[in-house]
Amino acid sequence: MSIKHPLTLLLTLLFSALICNAGLAAQPIINYASLAQPVWSQHGMVSSQQAIATRVGVNILQQGGNAIDAAVAVGFTLAVTLPRAGNLGGGGFMLVHLADKKQTVAIDYREMAPFNAYREMYLNEDGSVDKNRSRFHGLAVGVPGTVKGLVEALQNYGNMSLQQVLQPAIELATTGFQVDRDLASSLQQSTERLTRWPATAKVFFHEDSSGYQTGEILKQPDLARTLKNIAEHGQTAFYQGDIAQKIVNAVNEAGGNMQLEDMRDYQVKFRQPVNGTYRGYKIQSMPPPSSGGTHIIQILNIMEQQDMTASGHNSAQSMHTMAEAMRRAYADRSEYLGDPDFVNVPLKRLTDKQYARQLYQQINPDQASISKDIKGGLENYPESPQTTHFSVVDRWGNAVANTYTLNFSYGSGILAEGTGVLLNNEMDDFSAKPGVANAYGLIGGDANAIEARKRPLSSMSPTIAFKPGSDEVFLVTGSPGGSRIITTTLQIISNVIDHHMNIAEATLASRFHHQWLPDKITLEKGFSTDTIRLLQQKGHQIDASSWAMGSTQSILKVDDGWTGASDQRQSGTLTAGY
Repeated sequence: MSIKHPLTLLLTLLFSALICNAGLAAQPIINYASLAQPVWSQHGMVSSQQAIATRVGVNILQQGGNAIDAAVAVGFTLAVTLPRAGNLGGGGFMLVHLADKKQTVAIDYREMAPFNAYREMYLNEDGSVDKNRSRFHGLAVGVPGTVKGLVEALQNYGNMSLQQVLQPAIELATTGFQVDRDLASSLQQSTERLTRWPATAKVFFHEDSSGYQTGEILKQPDLARTLKNIAEHGQTAFYQGDIAQKIVNAVNEAGGNMQLEDMRDYQVKFRQPVNGTYRGYKIQSMPPPSSGGTHIIQILNIMEQQDMTASGHNSAQSMHTMAEAMRRAYADRSEYLGDPDFVNVPLKRLTDKQYARQLYQQINPDQASISKDIKGGLENYPESPQTTHFSVVDRWGNAVANTYTLNFSYGSGILAEGTGVLLNNEMDDFSAKPGVANAYGLIGGDANAIEARKRPLSSMSPTIAFKPGSDEVFLVTGSPGGSRIITTTLQIISNVIDHHMNIAEATLASRFHHQWLPDKITLEKGFSTDTIRLLQQKGHQIDASSWAMGSTQSILKVDDGWTGASDQRQSGTLTAGY
């Protein structure tokens, strides 16, 4: 059964501003459960940001495929139907839980810096950062990892052939699909940037430079040929030979410095997930070079010191504690996080509950901290927004949480002519200069400095939670949103565990964010003026201008099956099962 666009979901958003949450233990005056009902399925479920991709994944499950088969099919399909974020020319992270082995594997297919990359490559003669070179230039492109990541996930953990899972994407690229409102709108917003590149304009715009409109059919024959080559010859077809050469040519013609050897030598990393617990629930998430898992667990450890249920959902006191925890985690992110193949990340200490208790003791319940006074704290302790996420579960209890990206919407905007492959601008996620913020306002340091073959730090946070005392999957979630990915995913977990919401309620609830610098709490619409006033009285700077944070795609286990919800903050999303 599939999610529709029920009036109840719209009512939840329309009435969210009526929620009374000003006091310490405030309760909503609206019954969330009467307004937001999740999708239910007995056997398996797919939750993604694009309806066609979700249906492809469900069809794979119905054919007998497992969660990994369906996830790989969804990943390749999104490269066709959600080109601003789905991709072949980007990278990401996949968390795979294998129920029969009671094992979770973290697959790192993050982009890598080319061999010719170097620390000062984005600095002008006066030492300032040239943001154009790190974002809209051939030098912005990292070596893509998506194809190798998806193929190796399938080879290691899937049951179906590469041809089987790629066929839906090949057909959609060949015969075309109907452009939805989300795609038409994103192309319109990106017209100036994308039409700068003739190969990109040829694919996504008409001859008069007008974008595709809702309802028009978009065909991508070059992308179809690329997908067919991958289906027939595997990952080698993408990383060696004609396709690789065309990608390298496109990068270098745009001013970059990539070599065929960079494509040939790209490697996927199979890592151990970050592990933690929250009120008895086991939490597993992505390890470095993602900062997401580390800091989700760090923030949850701090929150665990307080009865968040009693404090109340989105009350001023709950938000104060969470914002102070976020502030300290993002300060540590700036100081310590980077590619673990290049720097020593103190993962165990950052996720240690004793360290969290120390940080919690620094929080004044009545007064906000000042971010400039907070630095990474371990010296006192003994011992990315056009991304997309999808979640998949199957009848056997396997689960996949996958987040991947081109970084910006449509990445660098550069398309490798003859391939249909849009290329990322992920190099902007490195620290171009210590202390200088990237496009998402995140401050980096030496740990995330540019080096050859290094992977840039990321906030992507595919996460799986397990029922207390067991290895049974409880929650599969994640989100796009740049620097807000961590706090968005965190709030889904807290809404379910602390505030006992169903997954639709947890998804629709208003969100907030703090990332240390800039020193402010950013709010979505829907928070009461009383709550804002109480936070300001505690000394918080409030920015209430954000309309939407993230686009979560989540699946929750219930006694008789699975429930799921796609975020209505983005149009065209779909959760469906069978």
